[in-house]
Amino acid sequence: MVLAHLAGIRVFATGGLGGVHRGGENSMDISADLTELGRTPVAVFSSGCKSFLDIPRTLEYLETQGVGVGTFADGRQGKVDFPAFWTRESGIQSPTVIHDEQEAAGIIFAQSSLGLMSGLLFANPISSQHSIPKAQIDAIVAQAILDAETSGSTGSDNTPFILARIRELTGGQTVTANRALVESNVIRGTRVACELAKLEADVGKRPDRKHSYSINKSLSAEKANQSPTTSAGQTPSQESPVSLPHTDVFVAGSLAIDFSCDFMYRRGANSPIAPLMYTSNPAKISQGLGGVGQNIATAIHCLDTSVQLCSATGDDAAGTAARSMLAAKGLSLSGIMKKPSARTAQYVAVNDAQRDLVLAMADMAILEECRSEADTLWKASLEECKPKWLVVDANWDPLTLQWWIKHGKAMNANIAFEPVSVLKAERLFVSDPAAGFELGVLPDHTVSLATPNKLELASMHTAARDAGIFERNDWWQVINAMGLSTSGSRDKLVSVTDLSLVDDGIPQQSIQLLPFVPTILTKLGEKGVLMTQMLTPGDARLTSSDDSKYILSRADANHRTIGGVYMRLLPPAEKVPATEVVSVNGAGDTFLGIIIASLAKANPQPLVDLIQIAQQGSRMTLRSKETVSTDIKMLKDLL
Repeated sequence: MVLAHLAGIRVFATGGLGGVHRGGENSMDISADLTELGRTPVAVFSSGCKSFLDIPRTLEYLETQGVGVGTFADGRQGKVDFPAFWTRESGIQSPTVIHDEQEAAGIIFAQSSLGLMSGLLFANPISSQHSIPKAQIDAIVAQAILDAETSGSTGSDNTPFILARIRELTGGQTVTANRALVESNVIRGTRVACELAKLEADVGKRPDRKHSYSINKSLSAEKANQSPTTSAGQTPSQESPVSLPHTDVFVAGSLAIDFSCDFMYRRGANSPIAPLMYTSNPAKISQGLGGVGQNIATAIHCLDTSVQLCSATGDDAAGTAARSMLAAKGLSLSGIMKKPSARTAQYVAVNDAQRDLVLAMADMAILEECRSEADTLWKASLEECKPKWLVVDANWDPLTLQWWIKHGKAMNANIAFEPVSVLKAERLFVSDPAAGFELGVLPDHTVSLATPNKLELASMHTAARDAGIFERNDWWQVINAMGLSTSGSRDKLVSVTDLSLVDDGIPQQSIQLLPFVPTILTKLGEKGVLMTQMLTPGDARLTSSDDSKYILSRADANHRTIGGVYMRLLPPAEKVPATEVVSVNGAGDTFLGIIIASLAKANPQPLVDLIQIAQQGSRMTLRSKETVSTDIKMLKDLL
């Protein structure tokens, strides 16, 4: 490992790793390679450690040394065991699961960027074909250890004796397994090295590991040597822009560092569930990569749909961490603007004891300072890639939001709008005719899809009303063409939704916004999703007996662009118990990401089916500490 590091080799493939020997808590017999891995920044690929070692204490020792440990899933789902060299299963759960070579390369790159001097251990399980059954190898190891004790083979003689005895007891089967696992580890390590090289080429730099211990001092010195006018005079930059043809989806939105504060209360009959105002509260606080745009892009990326995230960070510690974590996920940094004088976006969520959001604070000012650079940094990429979909979140200031929508439509992209919050949802309706932007109505609508929650929907409706767009003649023409009946309309709405939703005005608000946004998916928490959609003439649902109860109205048969209105409440197939909710952050973003990942395909699933799949993905994120659960990769075949 030391020689590899000195030679600049960062991926090191071998057979097995040493470990803590059984009884090591008394003998202190710990293999030297564990200590070395804790101080040498090399990524080691092995088939775990040998079965006769103390695997739990080995993993504990590696954690103490600051060594990151992960095991390749190798086709398995969920949690997996840390391998025991000759067998895939050890009975000891791996600290982390690695799904593919790209993810492993991202982890190596991220650790390099952070300047850490410890190594990484990637456990690559022996193939099923050559794996010795756990029960069989456990019995053989136990016999070999007993024989070693009987023969007095201790110290440096212990391991050679046990290995030789295991070879005898298995009839040479371990020799064949040794060759197979070494070959497999070399192949796996080579593939990761290739992915790492691609990632570094994409980012445009390779972190200097030899001098990474002084990274903080170097950064401080660099800033100290800058002239007072440097920050003001600097221009935003991108991380080595690259050509990105045939990208299916562009996501324009926030990239942030997220802080989640979960209220922790002392259990008892009178214990509060929500934090108390105007005082300090006990909490569990976690930090991770977030931002609405980033979450959506990550979900799309997990489902193997090509995606480009366009956002901005400051040239600060938070920005460095955000870009490194983004790269670790395998997402390109070419669309990420670096603004030297700006603060990287940060989001703080305060949740109650049931993990429901109580209050959130978002510092997204950086996205309100990008309009002047948009033409330089993003327009060319948008024109080159011509994405099928452009997803825009409302963290941009109104003018920049309009810029994205206007240029996306110029490339014939479908536009999806994520409102983000009650206060920001109204930004879609801040019209500026002087700037050449006005929301279009069917059939020349500007936005194709929106995914508000019920509060954001109300905010959008209020903003549209206050802006006077419900008084426009073209809006009235579409409303009249829908063929909605005034008699019995409330009863019809109740029949396809429920009374409480109608009393809150949610279906009515959706209908009034349809001329501008022909598909609105309103997220209603435990109630599910309210799908409101303008149908085009010839849509099969207009004549389907199965869908007839969801048809609110039918337009005149001779109308060229409007067929009718479809509304359906889709409850979740499963409600996640409060005790299983880890975090509510990112569930809605996961939902939209899954929807877009499918709609960008040549033959997407029907929207009703797709909503149910996306709800399943949201539940996975609710149960995950990640803002977007990587378990959604299991949904790829359903799309």
